[in-house]
Amino acid sequence: MTESFPFPRRTPVRLTFGLGMLLLGLFGFVPAVGVLIASFTDLRGLPGLPINFIGLQNYVDFFSPAKWADSANALRNTIIFAVVSTVLQIVVALAVAVLLNRRLRGRDFYRAVVFMPTILGVTVTGLIWSLVFNVSGGPAASVLQLFGGHSAFFGDPRLALTLVILVQVWMVLGVSVIIFLSGLQAVPEELYEAAEIDGASGWQRFRSVTVPLLAPSITANVLLGIVNALQSYQLIYVLSGPNNRSTQVLSLLVYVQGFGGASGTTLSQSQGYAAAVSMVQFVLVAIVSIIALAILRRREVKL
Repeated sequence: MTESFPFPRRTPVRLTFGLGMLLLGLFGFVPAVGVLIASFTDLRGLPGLPINFIGLQNYVDFFSPAKWADSANALRNTIIFAVVSTVLQIVVALAVAVLLNRRLRGRDFYRAVVFMPTILGVTVTGLIWSLVFNVSGGPAASVLQLFGGHSAFFGDPRLALTLVILVQVWMVLGVSVIIFLSGLQAVPEELYEAAEIDGASGWQRFRSVTVPLLAPSITANVLLGIVNALQSYQLIYVLSGPNNRSTQVLSLLVYVQGFGGASGTTLSQSQGYAAAVSMVQFVLVAIVSIIALAILRRREVKL
């Protein structure tokens, strides 16, 4: 006896896909269009104030001499933060994944420890490291005092961005390690055995077998790292505050301008200008992601 279906077999799949696309459009595309429209206005988000269409004035202001110092500083910090944190994240995650892919005693425990910072959340992570680098009595300050040194840590313009990058890498390392572990477990053991029979050293096996076969995992981690870093502001806000020029990035500038301005008051906020900055950030993320994807895809083809 054959079963009868009231709908074609493909109908549930189409309904699920259609619902997903509807939700994506509702909560992704529609707000994006709203931000684009707001970037051409003088929206301030205060009740009773009229909203006027001002064209490209917000974009002109972003690149104007009056604000270019802050804009250029945010752009520079954003690029440095994205590039350095992504590269460091990939290198460390790959090394940790290779180590945890071996037959080690307590391997599952070590994997859980590496992934644990990912589930803590941005606020908890920021508070933990703020306590670690507390200038008055924190563990880092106490260690420096033992050697006769001292530092303002996140208050030091020369050190703040470096510390934020290290905390960012620590926080997101677990996801990258999981992606690399998935790729490593798909590498056939026969390839390593054949390379070892041919006299290849451990480094040669890693360079000629592991890295080429991990190309898709590397591509995924690079794109995730770049996008996350270019859009990250919560961790920086918690660690160094909204007005620290040495750690000011575009996403944090958007938050500051849209929800209180540099002085932290509603009188100085400009959500229209913040929307324009967010569109500049969107273009930067798109350009960097496309370039990185093209380079990585070309390398995958060569490998």
